[in-house]
Amino acid sequence: MPNSVAPLPRSCLSPRTSAPATFFVFAFVIAVAFAFFHCLLSAGSPACVLGTLGWSLLSTLMLSAVQIVRLHDQATVFWHDPSAPRPTAATRFEQLVLDQHRANFDLWHREDAARDPMSGDPAIADCKRAIDKLNQLRNDLTERLDRDLLESLPAFNPSLPLHSETPGLMIDRLSILALKIFHTAEETNRESATSEHRKWNSERLTILNEQRDDLAGCLTTLWSDILAGRRRFKLYRQLKMYNDPALNPVLYTVSSDTDPKP
Repeated sequence: MPNSVAPLPRSCLSPRTSAPATFFVFAFVIAVAFAFFHCLLSAGSPACVLGTLGWSLLSTLMLSAVQIVRLHDQATVFWHDPSAPRPTAATRFEQLVLDQHRANFDLWHREDAARDPMSGDPAIADCKRAIDKLNQLRNDLTERLDRDLLESLPAFNPSLPLHSETPGLMIDRLSILALKIFHTAEETNRESATSEHRKWNSERLTILNEQRDDLAGCLTTLWSDILAGRRRFKLYRQLKMYNDPALNPVLYTVSSDTDPKP
């Protein structure tokens, strides 16, 4: 894996990553308008209107799929090449997005190190242990994304349709797609590669960008539906077992065997 790479060429970036935040502003206006009229019709009190406008403003500003994709791309380039512009988180939630993406970034490269055919058994074992820890961190941060979003919202009506995939899980998928796009773009420009290889990766890059555009659009739609009171989601705990010495038989059996005997 090279220590530094050229910035992503314009052709490999999704159109959504460079588009102005027009949709974000539009979504905010729609959310505020919905909250205002919903509250007037249901209660009509000024306190209700102001309170609903408050959570609508906070929640809309928290999640922008356009901004998340932009942060993922900027961070991926910067972490490969520190001379590139540093991504800046404007909010605590955006910093959490970057932290979660960093876990995926480190996980990606540790997994590559484990696949190195020149690595010996001890190095691969160390990589595997690091991978387990990073994957645990990745899942913990994904849950924190969902928890922060839920805390920004009023309680859901339990009769609303439940969306099985949470916004945090969708952000995690966007993070992985950003890494795939970056490394596939590298292959389209690798000088040592054949023209057929570069062409094949250009085709793959088109597919990846389309898939990310689709997913970002789905996240925007889901968040709009949540703010409009049309859908809800729940915090789904991953409850991983492999790192827990109280749950993984390999770990607690070894621990029991090595405990001093009375």
